Amino acid sequence: MLSVNQFSLTLGQQPLIRDLSFRILPGEVLSIMGPSGIGKSSLLHFLSGTLNTSLNASGQVYLGKQPLQDLPTNKRKVGLLQQMPLLFPHMSIIENLLFAIPESMPSKTRQRKAQQALEKLGIPDKANALPSELSGGQQARVALLRTLLAEPAYLLLDEPFSKLDPALRRDVRAFVLEQIRQSDIPALLVTHDSEDAKAMQGQCLDLEPLKMEK
Repeated sequence: MLSVNQFSLTLGQQPLIRDLSFRILPGEVLSIMGPSGIGKSSLLHFLSGTLNTSLNASGQVYLGKQPLQDLPTNKRKVGLLQQMPLLFPHMSIIENLLFAIPESMPSKTRQRKAQQALEKLGIPDKANALPSELSGGQQARVALLRTLLAEPAYLLLDEPFSKLDPALRRDVRAFVLEQIRQSDIPALLVTHDSEDAKAMQGQCLDLEPLKMEK
């Protein structure tokens, strides 16, 4: 379970988020909505340990009983999916997938996991293709499975569907939810689209702009 207690965020004297608390169970997605500039993406940066130093944040984050807020990013076992798939353009699809699989695993195991991911994606014939040769929807699916192959303990989704056309968006949202449930990890989605939140079939929090304190 991923839990956040009394999270507050300010930029200079401007409060962005105040005393936000929530819990996300394994296999569930919590969606957070709100207008641009309200601090949604900064919340994800706080959870991943990459918050900009120009922002001040307070609060506690726990994965199960383990506190995360003082751990460096590489110790948090966090997976991140963003607006753009961010696949390595010079690597083939199977190389992109292999990159995420821990090198501590035997080579045959890594190859098998990558091949199984290609089968799950429905593109076993695209192993040696470059990302530019795939459709936007295929790239989004590859990016998700590459993230999950790294075996994250929790997943952060930063507007991952916003660049997709409506038909692809529906398919990719369903694929993302299915994979989160199969991986049985908590996930947090930030979005400005109510349809994205509804498709995740979980809780939804709507953040409102805060007034500057006098």
